[in-house]
Amino acid sequence: MAEDKYNLKNPSVKRILQEVKEMQSNPSDDFMSLPLEENIFEWQFAIRGPSDSEFEGGIYHGRIQLPAEYPFKPPSFMLLTPNGRFETQTKICLSISNHHPEHWQPSWSVRTALVALIAFMPTNPNGALGSLDYKKEERRALAVKSREAAPRFGTPERQNLIDEIHEYMLSKAPPVAQTNPAQVSEENSAHEQNEVNPIPQDAGVVAAGEGLTNPDVGDRIVEEPNEDPVNVNPRPEGLGVSRLVRARPSTGQLLQNPAPRVQKPSDDRLFTLAAIGLTIAIVVLLLKKFMKASGHGAVFMDGS
Repeated sequence: MAEDKYNLKNPSVKRILQEVKEMQSNPSDDFMSLPLEENIFEWQFAIRGPSDSEFEGGIYHGRIQLPAEYPFKPPSFMLLTPNGRFETQTKICLSISNHHPEHWQPSWSVRTALVALIAFMPTNPNGALGSLDYKKEERRALAVKSREAAPRFGTPERQNLIDEIHEYMLSKAPPVAQTNPAQVSEENSAHEQNEVNPIPQDAGVVAAGEGLTNPDVGDRIVEEPNEDPVNVNPRPEGLGVSRLVRARPSTGQLLQNPAPRVQKPSDDRLFTLAAIGLTIAIVVLLLKKFMKASGHGAVFMDGS
């Protein structure tokens, strides 16, 4: 770089040369920018399309023009690669550009401006000067095309620098796999079909309300049995839920296996009387033993 052409005591020159060294010693995978050999106030740059957006995988070139009062006044930006977000070869309106000097901070640098430009890419243009509002599909197509070759712009010196930056960015920005529109259409159709007629997750599980055939009862639909085993009341028609359950026993099976006999009330009275008699006998025996042990039994016998 022809540093001898510039006054190294000039604050703008000192600041620009400092940023050049910082850019070369600490390169980024998301952008690259360098000034022309013959004019350090004009920079060529390329940014990488932000991830998770329609610009992902794209390489977008542009030019930065630094004012003589830099860094106290903001630079101007111009995109050279068609992108669907900003017009090409037109100064774009951003809060970090010369369109809004009131927002510019002298502590900001070319690196700061490029990071901000990447963040601006997927935002809504809102009719700003130099902005475009292409559809996402068109922007994706431009992102793929941007990798094919660097844009043609200016003198051979500019073009050589642009090509050099493009090769660097290709090594840092892997391409994004392109989606086949026909495949996307088929996937969307299949997704819509599944929403209309969902496929059961488990083929062995049958949804409620479907009739199931039991091998023991032929083609008869097996209804769910009532939970009450004593008073079996048939469910109202239409409320039964068909499941994989055991069929109810037939009438013949019920006759072959009669229910246990229920005790009659007379049997209960006999057991009660027997228990009372046994209790009285035990009390009499205990009373006799007590009287004999205390001597009352002998006195009673003598008096008789």
